[in-house]
Amino acid sequence: QVQLVESGGGLVQAGGSLRLSCAFSGRTFTFGDYGMGWFRQAPGKERELVSAINSIGDSTYYTDSVKGRFIISRDNAKNTLYLQMNSLKPEDTAVYYCAASEYTIVVLATAQYNYWGQGTRVTVSS
Repeated sequence: QVQLVESGGGLVQAGGSLRLSCAFSGRTFTFGDYGMGWFRQAPGKERELVSAINSIGDSTYYTDSVKGRFIISRDNAKNTLYLQMNSLKPEDTAVYYCAASEYTIVVLATAQYNYWGQGTRVTVSS
């Protein structure tokens, strides 16, 4: 079974930065075989895809509201996914989840993600 564990959330002032990490583990599974994504869910809102990356890390997607501020990356040697978040805004406040898809491409559909982490909370104060 694949396990995903997020870390790096916290409280930050508007304009600040945070770096989220997602550690991938699974005895018979290879991180480099999975497309990965970062999702977020704010209170009272649906979960949304923030960013996604293909299995080898050379293709990415960002939702419009984070373009130019967030950077997704992965280190397949370390089995870790990252999300560098800069110029944070109060509207970025949410629980952030990483997810793994058995597709190797950049995956945009929530239903195509097979494994999910428990989430890490990000709070941006104004």
